[in-house]
Amino acid sequence: MGLLEGKKALVMGVGNKRSIAWGIAAAFQREGADLAFSYPNDRLKENVVELVNTLPEPTNIPVLRCDVAKQEEVDALFAAIGERWGMLDVLVHSIAYAAVEDLKGRFHEISRDGLKVAIDVSAYSLIAIARGALPLFEKAGGGSVMSLTFNAVERVVPSYNSMAMAKAVLESSTRYLAADLGPQNIRVNSISAGPLKTLAGSAVKGISAARDLMESKSPLRRNITQEEVGNVAVFLASDWSRCVTGETIFADNGFNILGVTD
Repeated sequence: MGLLEGKKALVMGVGNKRSIAWGIAAAFQREGADLAFSYPNDRLKENVVELVNTLPEPTNIPVLRCDVAKQEEVDALFAAIGERWGMLDVLVHSIAYAAVEDLKGRFHEISRDGLKVAIDVSAYSLIAIARGALPLFEKAGGGSVMSLTFNAVERVVPSYNSMAMAKAVLESSTRYLAADLGPQNIRVNSISAGPLKTLAGSAVKGISAARDLMESKSPLRRNITQEEVGNVAVFLASDWSRCVTGETIFADNGFNILGVTD
């Protein structure tokens, strides 16, 4: 039996086959979890459906619309999951958005409205979906929530700008949610993954240079993979991590411990 046998997991944020969320979903499926997916709009629906069709018994896997900026769609998503499963064990938040113009310019030039949108979609959404999932977690006797962050919160990363602010709110929300939901046996953690060639990462200037730097300077002298991040997510979803909550887990080959890298 796999580590997640019988667990019900909702994965939000798959964009394409390179998405970290897809690596997590594949690892969950390998370990026996029952999966459901969400997509934010019709443009990305086709990508998610195409990937789901590569999994065993795809007709049994719910693929549901949810624009996390719209509360009515968040409510409808968890109503549908409740109708389908009646409970939920694992919730994966791999959702981020910032306007391109707020990423490529100088930091002091980011727009007020752009920052609001980045925080709403990338960070407040974690609170919104955790609240929506709460009744389903309670029926399961507890659960595990995890989100994806990046170490532009403690370090300055060129071209991350408004997204760095959103990730800071996301990590703070992780801690507050962990304290708030812990009495219901719900754990909340974040995974801070190293740079990967993802749809979201493509908007960040210099992502290839960051990967080269990780390969040459990180303690393990290599890049990370989707599969490795997926395995960290399996740990956080499983009973093996039942005493871990409120944490930001680094999955970056130790790169976060370094100071000067030249």
